[in-house]
This record gives sequence, C-alpha cells and structure tokens, in this order.
Amino acid sequence: MSRKIEGMKRGVLLVNLGTPKSYQPKDVYRYLIEFLTDKRVIDLTWWRRQILVRGLIVPFRYKQSAEQYRKVWTEGGSPLLFHGRKVQQELQKVLGKDSVVSLGMRYQQPSITEGLEELRGQNVDEIIILPLFPQYASATTGSVYEEVMKQVQQWETFPKLVFINDFYDHPGVIQAFCARARQYTLSSYDRIIFSFHGLPERQIRKADRTGECLTKDCCKQICQTNQFCYKAQCHATARSIATELNLSVDQYRVCFQSRLGKAPWLQPYASDVLHDCAKAGDKRLLVFSPSFVCDCLETIYEISTEYQREFQEMGGEELKLVEGLNDHPLWINALKELVLQNSLVKNV
Repeated sequence: MSRKIEGMKRGVLLVNLGTPKSYQPKDVYRYLIEFLTDKRVIDLTWWRRQILVRGLIVPFRYKQSAEQYRKVWTEGGSPLLFHGRKVQQELQKVLGKDSVVSLGMRYQQPSITEGLEELRGQNVDEIIILPLFPQYASATTGSVYEEVMKQVQQWETFPKLVFINDFYDHPGVIQAFCARARQYTLSSYDRIIFSFHGLPERQIRKADRTGECLTKDCCKQICQTNQFCYKAQCHATARSIATELNLSVDQYRVCFQSRLGKAPWLQPYASDVLHDCAKAGDKRLLVFSPSFVCDCLETIYEISTEYQREFQEMGGEELKLVEGLNDHPLWINALKELVLQNSLVKNV
C-alpha cells in the first residue's frame, strides 16, 4: 500500500530527448549516432541498425542537420536544453525545499546518469522519473525507462522509484496548450493543425496485443485495449485541446511529421494534410505540435520554416506555429500537480 510520509525529500528527474553539444557537424554527428542506434528508436536487428545508421542515414544527413541546428541555436545554446533548464529552475521554485529537481537528456549531456547521481547525492527518499513526452511511446518514454533502470541497477541501495508514463490528457497540460493558443485570434485562421511526431507503423503494431491496431478507426476514444497506444493518445490530446477551444471537428486536422525512411509511418503525413488544406482553399493555418512541450528543431525549423515554405508553394499564404509550452506558468503548475499526485512525500 502506498503511503505519504512526512519529513522526507523527493527527487524529480525531468528527462527530454537530447541535443548536440553544439551545432558543429562533429557534435551533431555524435548526437545522431547515439540517438539513432538506440534499438527502441530504430527497432531493427543490431547489425542492420548499425549499417543503416552509420553507413547511410547519418553520413548523408549530419551536415544538413548541423546547418538546421545552427539556424535555431540561441545565445543560451540549444533551445531544448535552454528551455529544459528554465523548466527545471521554475519547477524547483514551486516545489520548494522538500524537493530536488534535476534534468537529464536521453542522449548526450546532461545525461540521465548525471541527473540520477545528483539526486542520489542529495540522499532523496524517492525519485520521480518524469519524461517530458505527453504521449507514451517505446522510442521515447520507454527508452528513458530502460536507461534509468540500467543505471540504478548498479546501485547498492536506491530509493523508491516512481515512473510517470504519460500526461496526454492532464487537465493542467491541456490548459497550458490552450493558453498558448489563445494568444492568437483563432477565427482568423482557416484551419487548426495538430502535428505530432511520427513513428513507424510497425512500432505501433508491436505494442498492440489485439491484432487490430491500424486496421480500423480505433483512435476515436481511449479504452482499455488502446490506452498505451501512442497514436490513440495523440488523437486524445488533440480532441481535448479542440474541445477546450470550442473547435468543431471540421475546424482542425491531425497529422504526423518527421518521417524517416521509406517504411510506412503513422498517417496522415503532414505534407499530405498541408496539400489537402491548400487544395481546399485554406490560406492561413495555425499549427500546434503537442508531442513537444518546448520549442526545438522539430518545431522551430521543421514547422515554422519547412512547413511554411511548403504551404506557400502549394498556394497558401501563412502558416503560424503555436509557441511551445516552454516555461509557461500553467505548464510549470501542471508539472507540479503531476509530481505531487504521484509522490509519496508529503509537503509540510
């Protein structure tokens, strides 16, 4: 039975995907190798994954990726790390002295190992692992959990571990996304787009035990059989935001971005949805990216630059990105709620 215990200290490990040390090609190359050789990211056999990543993908992409990172880099460094540090600091403030908040990246620095060791050094009584991915996927949250367990299994003793799987429909998170959207006059846009990061269809099927995933329209509602399905959770996030913003079903579309390779990925693809919107005569689009909680390469460059250019080439006029949650106060408060709801340590 779980219990609240007074006079104890909680540790919180915030984890995001990762970032190169710099936008220099050598650092981007190192980052991409570590990221793409993760067996949960590219779920092929070891030797096929190594040949594909080291022989094809990275050698042909790392210089282009380095240039893209250069364009989004800030004075504070990588946007993902810059915003991550801000969230860490703000969450520490609102949680107070009973908590120690650390930040780790699944790939590169600061590492998950460094984050865990920081909490271990503070002699915390519990560690809450909070991957900053609203929707669960094996390639993101699952990979974080595997790395955490790899590290703590080497400890002689370790505190209580609490894993937060997802928060795709958490009311506080939805309110934070909506607060960002309300900075815009929604009625001035022809369509609202919810663009989520894509995954290979085979990964979705591997996680399905019913044998029915992607064979029917099973994402319209979350149920016992699809509660851990990434695609179903994405649609649930979009529905929750749309409901809060009073959007009708014909006012928004859901799509998936960042496709890699020729294998089928989750559909509809972002490019296809942009084409449909342009063909329907839409001129102004407002785009959410609710699988990311802070602005990063996939939002700042892929959406704001590439989507915008692609949409204009199709006849559209403007495509606007809804800013990420970053360190918005409602987002920080939602994180606080998530931590307290899952913590055994009682604030006094």
